[in-house]
Amino acid sequence: MTTLDVVRIDDPADERLADYNSLTDVVLRSKHEPAKGLYIAESSTVIRRALAAGHRPRSFLMAPKWLDTMSDLITASGAPVYVAEEPLLKEITGFHLHRGALAAMHRPPLPSVHELLANARGGAGARRVAVLEDVVDHTNVGAAFRSAAALGVDAVLVSPRCSDPLYRRSVRVSMGTVFQVPWTRVEEWPAGLHGLQEDGFTVAALALTDDSITLDELVANPPEKLALVLGTEGDGLTKGAVEAADLVVRIPMAGDVDSLNVAAASAVAFWATRV
Repeated sequence: MTTLDVVRIDDPADERLADYNSLTDVVLRSKHEPAKGLYIAESSTVIRRALAAGHRPRSFLMAPKWLDTMSDLITASGAPVYVAEEPLLKEITGFHLHRGALAAMHRPPLPSVHELLANARGGAGARRVAVLEDVVDHTNVGAAFRSAAALGVDAVLVSPRCSDPLYRRSVRVSMGTVFQVPWTRVEEWPAGLHGLQEDGFTVAALALTDDSITLDELVANPPEKLALVLGTEGDGLTKGAVEAADLVVRIPMAGDVDSLNVAAASAVAFWATRV
């Protein structure tokens, strides 16, 4: 391990650990992300996927037992590695590290919506896009990304008030697929949906309205380029998003249930419209 830049830590107040101190979601939202242009990747699997996507680490923090497992990544990155025993890691971060390793990662710049869609599918252009409006639960955002990756969605767009896909919990729930599926933020909402239409997409809002069609009807005559818009927990899509869409789609329900959780609804819709 002599080639690694390893720093043993025994003081939780060590100033070199400022990126990792008390990593509650509130702290991440208000201080570390996006003020310093950082996000936190948790677990060796997630860190590997982040690095494979070209993201740059600022530093690593881990228990000693993870040094051997991650030595190839650490050596290649050239970033410092802070090592501490697990009780001290919990004191530093404010939570138990189930996978024993963290990395403070530099945030890459987000592309424009048009650029993202044009470069999807190896430059062939996106055909299936997911749009998340104001989804505030980090778990739901991460779950939607995991479904998007598994079911062939080419890109994900998020509204200005949607939770950040790079929050620690979103990244963890997605199993690192937030680095696999191209995504960006729509700056103007819901006006940004018109940009999708200008790029040739049929915008389908998943909502319960009197004029909605079923998901089966959409699948029976699928558009060449489709953008599925899913709304926030509880209230669903805003009136503005529904009115900006080309059509409204509902998932037929049984058992006197009116709708699914947004993460579950996204998986159903992505699977039904896969190409």
